[in-house]
Amino acid sequence: MNRRRFLQGLLGTAAGAAWGLPERPVAAQSAAAGQAGRRIQFVFAQVRYRGGDWDPRPRATTPMMQELMRRTSVEAERERRVVGLTDPELFSYPFLYMAGKYDFQPFSEAEVGNLRRFLSFGGFLLADNTLGQLGYGFDRRFRAEMKRVFPEQEIRKVPLTHALLRSYYLIRRIGGRVATSSYLEGIHLGETTPVVYCHNDLGGAWERDGLGRWSHPCVPNGEEQRRDAFHLGVNIILYSMTGNYKQDLIHVPFIRRRLTQ
Repeated sequence: MNRRRFLQGLLGTAAGAAWGLPERPVAAQSAAAGQAGRRIQFVFAQVRYRGGDWDPRPRATTPMMQELMRRTSVEAERERRVVGLTDPELFSYPFLYMAGKYDFQPFSEAEVGNLRRFLSFGGFLLADNTLGQLGYGFDRRFRAEMKRVFPEQEIRKVPLTHALLRSYYLIRRIGGRVATSSYLEGIHLGETTPVVYCHNDLGGAWERDGLGRWSHPCVPNGEEQRRDAFHLGVNIILYSMTGNYKQDLIHVPFIRRRLTQ
């Protein structure tokens, strides 16, 4: 899909969100494959790794995809895809989700190389610390593996002015099952941020059980915190599809007005 054409279709929905218009916007029309009205397809792909617990929130994807389609005009597959870092189909999925609680086995050299190529040439990785603790387990191992992937880069705080926090909703609070951190972290390559890391267990806030009930309470701020987690999920997905388009000057008046309300 041509990114510029995608943005032309998305512009109306993003502007509506910025102005506080109804949250179910008119479906954006895509020019993909030359077919008017064809919807954009998004696939939520989750990384399977060795050791630890690569799948702590197995029912989180479908509620998030339902929310994405309800709030935007993006058409998404409801079920996730599972992929390893050396699987041939890795480069078929521009968006990867990697979750965990515990320490896991270090990536092989082939996995490190594949992930570096994936992220350097337009791929995106959302990492989710579902334990919600810093300096332990998944957090410690993930940081070590990212240092192998990008030895010259540091995982740094994502500033509040980042396009990711403005790609649909204007995010002021980082939601999740827990409120471990008030900010996201990421790896920045030039003007893009291909790795985003959340410590608040987004999947735990998204997940429903087999009866449709929420699997976990969100503490300490309850359903408001869960709503923030879904809003952040929408923003992250749209950012992964569009990059830094919110830096375009056309959006500045919308952002400024919203921030002063």
